[in-house]
Amino acid sequence: MSIHHVNADELFNKGKEVFLGVGNCAACHTLSNAGSNAMVGPNLNEIRPDIQRTIMAVKNGIGVMPAMEGILSNEEIEAVSHYVSISAEQ
Repeated sequence: MSIHHVNADELFNKGKEVFLGVGNCAACHTLSNAGSNAMVGPNLNEIRPDIQRTIMAVKNGIGVMPAMEGILSNEEIEAVSHYVSISAEQ
């Protein structure tokens, strides 16, 4: 992965785009920074997952959440996981 070549703000912004767009995360998850208020999946502001936990959930799926590996690129998975782990702390 090339995250070392992307500054944190760009990675955060890309992750937010994935969360709201192609990742369709906002359809199921509450996350204040994204303005999402869905209640299908866990409230990310409450569980505040770290980046490794988020990567595993996004890649492999968990519960009713589908696995996104092969749907999202590794870069998109890294970006959305970075975004969630940072913004859930706020």
